[in-house]
Amino acid sequence: MSDGSVYQRALGAAFDRLQPQLQDYFSLQPGEGRYGFGTGIFDVAGSPRPALRPLLSAIPVANAFFPDFGRRVPFTISNYPHIDPFGRSSLTAVRTFRFDRADRIFEDTTSLTSPTGLTDYVGRRRNLATDLDLSVSQDGRLHMHSPHTRLFLGRLRLPVPVLAGADAHAEQWWDESAGHFRIRTIVRQRQLGTVFVYDGSFTYEYREFDGVLPPDAEPEKWERRL
Repeated sequence: MSDGSVYQRALGAAFDRLQPQLQDYFSLQPGEGRYGFGTGIFDVAGSPRPALRPLLSAIPVANAFFPDFGRRVPFTISNYPHIDPFGRSSLTAVRTFRFDRADRIFEDTTSLTSPTGLTDYVGRRRNLATDLDLSVSQDGRLHMHSPHTRLFLGRLRLPVPVLAGADAHAEQWWDESAGHFRIRTIVRQRQLGTVFVYDGSFTYEYREFDGVLPPDAEPEKWERRL
């Protein structure tokens, strides 16, 4: 058992200010024998700008951004707490969006890369890395901001320039009146506006987990660079 989840260790005392349901959701840690599984509906999901959708297909990061957009999109999410091959406490998430014409996957691994610092590795090859800044609102919601992004192409490490990069913000909370979780993620680019979004609600449960990632959650390549 580790000394708390990656979110507990990154937030420190602020973790206790989260809504109780969020504390439970973000408490998954390696070695406790369970993973989280959620099902829900995104009110909106994908790229709302038709002209930008072909560009998303050109980004050299598989299983991340996709050229689709829909409303009332069913989805599932699986959250697996584990230790990555480099000994870092991590949480791997696999989200499946069920659009009318195809299923799309968004997968990532969030790793504790310093005593209180998180790096999110995105895509099938985990070759898009971004820092995660966490904060807790006065009403107990979790806010996640990704201010710095870099792309790994082979041996190259390519910082994404601020003006060319996109700014991602996620907010998650427990909707007491509806009895389910809500999540809203928006990726904005300074010149183009919103390029990617998902916003919806889901229910969540825990299932047995032996600590070994299933094949559909194992990335093609692990990344340790920061």
